[in-house]
Amino acid sequence: MTDQEGPEITFGQIDVNLDVQEILLAASQHDLAKLRRLVRTQSSLPDAANVKDPETGYTPLHSAIAACEPETEGMNGDSSSKIDPETLKSGVEAVKLLLQEGAIWNDLDNNDETPGCLARRIGALELYELIVDAGVRAEMLLNRLDGYEELSEEEEEEDDVKESGAKADEVSEVEGQGEGDAAPELVEVSPEQAAKVLSTTEAEAEALEAEGVEANPGVTNARYLDSNLNIQEDRILDSDQNGVMMQWESDIMKKSAVALLPRPGLKVLNIGHGMGIVDGFFQEQSPAEHHIVEAHADVVAEMKKRGWDSKPGVTIHEGRWQDILPGLVAEGVTFDAIYYDTFAESYADFRDFFSEHVIGLLEQEGGKWGFFNGMGADRQISYDVYQKVAEMDLFEAGFDVDWEDIPVPKLDGEWQGVKRAYWVVDNYRLPLCRFMD
Repeated sequence: MTDQEGPEITFGQIDVNLDVQEILLAASQHDLAKLRRLVRTQSSLPDAANVKDPETGYTPLHSAIAACEPETEGMNGDSSSKIDPETLKSGVEAVKLLLQEGAIWNDLDNNDETPGCLARRIGALELYELIVDAGVRAEMLLNRLDGYEELSEEEEEEDDVKESGAKADEVSEVEGQGEGDAAPELVEVSPEQAAKVLSTTEAEAEALEAEGVEANPGVTNARYLDSNLNIQEDRILDSDQNGVMMQWESDIMKKSAVALLPRPGLKVLNIGHGMGIVDGFFQEQSPAEHHIVEAHADVVAEMKKRGWDSKPGVTIHEGRWQDILPGLVAEGVTFDAIYYDTFAESYADFRDFFSEHVIGLLEQEGGKWGFFNGMGADRQISYDVYQKVAEMDLFEAGFDVDWEDIPVPKLDGEWQGVKRAYWVVDNYRLPLCRFMD
């Protein structure tokens, strides 16, 4: 039996829920009236917009998009890959309806494809953009909700402190002493599709669990900093065999370094040394000052072993940037260029970095900053979604950003011994950020 309620018929080893099939059929036929009625009134299916076909894993979104796939051959046997305009038009309306009714933009089918992946594969770019925009709205909403949740928790803590303070005052008056409580410990938030973070969707996690595989257990910054690193000539792996940094990134980091430091004598700050790739390119640009913030003890030890603490103009700051940067701001230190490339930090950490810290550290006139743009790079649609999310948040923080597309060579042979490929998309989008005029 399936988890979805409703009348069922068994074909071979597959249980077919007739209510589910009716919704999927209406979606594939782009029958808007019927589809709207079914997803809104199907009481036996509480999440009717996200039902799944047990054989294909298709959701209604998958079904609506798959129905737009062009015929492989024309009527006269000629090859044709053009989507019928009328089919595409009705498909757009069906996808819009499903998204309005709460369809999940990144649910996976049994072929490991999201609705957006499917739309891109069949060449339905208008449908693909609809899914990307839905992903952007969902991620922006989640980011805002995280902020509201933090604010709510802070308000509750303040209320608790006030109540505790009042009680402490009462105790102090009676017993002649009062003692404050220790500050509550902050909980690390697991990263979602952040730079080089091996993100796993709920559907992927369920599939891995069914195979007896634990899905990315606790890939957090705290776990990473506590792990013993395997530092090799061409890569750094953490204790779980996650790729932290790899040599193939050199070309794009060189372009970043040259764009950020176009001439000698400038001041640069790099967050995250790793293998020292981008810092090596910064040194080639002969900076007047070269500050490096590195949090992992193994990397710091390797830096000193390789003589980074004695290179021209280099200052090493040992610790997390969250602890180091406020001190630099307080001292009035500014930089002509800033680069950010950390591992296993959340998007919220990244947003806090540029909205709260870059503003105080970057030179107002001519200052530029960039980051390793690997957010969601294990899937093209996730990469596209996160670029738009980042662009909107950068604009809100007061930054213009220019993107340069750089082709990435095939990396099939790079992932041997690595738990999971963190890069599969064809082009790297190099960001270059400045203050708005």
